[in-house]
Amino acid sequence: MPVLAGLLTLATLGSTAFAAPSFSLPQAAAYFSSILCAPNAALAATRRVLDDAMDEDAVPAAQPIDEDDPEAGFWTVGPTEEEMLPQSEAQSVSSGASSVPDGPIPDGMAPLLEAHYEQGAGAGYVSSGAATVRNSTDLPDSEVAAEMMQTLPFQVELNSAEPQVLIMHTHTTETYELEEKNWCDPAFSARSTDLSVNMAAVGAEMAAQLNAAGVNTLHDTTLHDYPSYNGSYAKSNATVRSYLERYPSIKVVLDVHRDAIQRDDGTRVKPVADIGGMKAAQVMIICGADVDGNLPNFKQNLRFASRWQDKMESMFPGLTRPVLFDYRYYNQDLTTGSLLIEMGGHANTLEEAKYSGRLVGQALAALFAEG
Repeated sequence: MPVLAGLLTLATLGSTAFAAPSFSLPQAAAYFSSILCAPNAALAATRRVLDDAMDEDAVPAAQPIDEDDPEAGFWTVGPTEEEMLPQSEAQSVSSGASSVPDGPIPDGMAPLLEAHYEQGAGAGYVSSGAATVRNSTDLPDSEVAAEMMQTLPFQVELNSAEPQVLIMHTHTTETYELEEKNWCDPAFSARSTDLSVNMAAVGAEMAAQLNAAGVNTLHDTTLHDYPSYNGSYAKSNATVRSYLERYPSIKVVLDVHRDAIQRDDGTRVKPVADIGGMKAAQVMIICGADVDGNLPNFKQNLRFASRWQDKMESMFPGLTRPVLFDYRYYNQDLTTGSLLIEMGGHANTLEEAKYSGRLVGQALAALFAEG
């Protein structure tokens, strides 16, 4: 009987473990064969698989999408028609910056285009000062507008010995094109573990500007998405919590990413703006909204997002795309100053993104200096 009970347990656990589409039929067959040969070892291995799956791939309570699924499109937020400038206007915006080189596209390569995105207007777009929020929630625009007019929900202490800001990256390996050209290699994943060319390089530019302005800023470069992309947000959640426990003085946590805008035909689009005669990657803040209590502090985050975008647009007109306010989680329940920011996209060059990192950091420092 004990043997039979054990086999039934293994069969049940095994069915659960291999229910995911990532396991092939041969793998499942091999697993069930191992039950007969070494049931105790198979049971232990199965429990480890299930424990790992629960630790790495669990979606937060009331979370409507799996933020670790690269196929879900959560990371790609294309502009609406209201945000797109006519081609003639888009060209004039970037007239002072170098343009994408002309020339034939090599065989097997895909086109790479640049575009400048406007703030958008009309239903679903809420403005306050220079800031615009793309309201993709069920909250009335009037309620969003009321929050946008509020002051910051925290006070950053300048020249403090205690850290005030944490910059980190859930998808640290996200990277960019390394040279300016009018085509891209479809096989290029735009990911790298090299901290000098991935999101860590952009975060370093932001941190440098903040620290130079007297805002004590920490920069974490943990590769949360390597070697496994799955579970990235669970890993970064643990990282942020460890910083907050060690440094309770931290008021702001910024998860710095890049977007990935790609058309159905494989054409990659990079969002750009001419800032001071140089080409910068346009940036976009993403602020999550509460779903059944998973983000109780979302309105405070929204206030911060609005004030930050207002400062960026006031100092560097055209740098930003509208703030995306949507039902996302992104670990934004950990502070009242938790936001995700997309620094350009995978078609931008690294230098464009690093330049934007400097601009974004300067604007944030100026916002904190106002109190």
